[in-house]
Amino acid sequence: MSRSAPSAARVRVETRAFWRLRVAASLTRWVLYTAAIVGIIATARFAIAPPRPAVARAPSVDPRDPGSEAFATVFARRYMTWNAAAPAEHADGLAAFVNTATDPDLGLGQPARGSERVVSAEIVQADRVGPGEHAYTVELDTGRPSLTYLSVDVVHAAGGARQLGRYPALVGPPLVAPATTLDGRSVGPISDPSLSAVVGRGLRNYLAGSHTNLAADLAPAAVVSTPADPLTVDQIGQPRVAPDGGVLTTVVAHDSRQTSFTLTYEMDVTRTAGRWLIAAIQTDPRT
Repeated sequence: MSRSAPSAARVRVETRAFWRLRVAASLTRWVLYTAAIVGIIATARFAIAPPRPAVARAPSVDPRDPGSEAFATVFARRYMTWNAAAPAEHADGLAAFVNTATDPDLGLGQPARGSERVVSAEIVQADRVGPGEHAYTVELDTGRPSLTYLSVDVVHAAGGARQLGRYPALVGPPLVAPATTLDGRSVGPISDPSLSAVVGRGLRNYLAGSHTNLAADLAPAAVVSTPADPLTVDQIGQPRVAPDGGVLTTVVAHDSRQTSFTLTYEMDVTRTAGRWLIAAIQTDPRT
């Protein structure tokens, strides 16, 4: 049995221009350089300014609407004012708020006798119900032992007019809780005797209405309005640092009728040329 001779391996030789080889090598090298540079830049960017999680924005707060507040207050006054001896007066008072042909008294049924009159009314809470719609809680003093709270829904109708959105609702008062401290939250006492002296002297002159003496301790740009009725300070507590950096001080003072008051004031102070000066006392009379 004869064996065939193994086939010879073939080698193919191609010729290429040397300049093409150099260009191909250079392109490969620059691609690698570019990738490395991009990686370095990305690493530096995340080190300097790492990505932050998205933070939901707080909902915008509607500005006060004095017109709607007045609408709710006037309505609440008229709704809660009635006189069984003249029952038609209640519907007459509500005529501007409701269609008299459908429900002139807005569902309020007057008793056979008696009357009720609102002594005072004020808005104590406002809730946004929807676009152009707010529910106002009106606190009403009708002379009873307890106050009455009425929720009034006000809607901005077409053309900008305000109208009642629904029947009113008798509700409870806003929640309150006993104060844990009445002399103000603080982060510690004042340790600088010169500052304590300025605070004490300033409060005495402020409550006494001594403008000339008070001016000596005021900063140049300070604007202060003193109480209309002067008071005499009987006792000054230890000044303390408020969380916002102001100075809190509780005083005991009395007026010309010998009525005694325990009062807490917050001052803004500044140090100028080595001397403490008062920048503000409790309120800004310009706002």
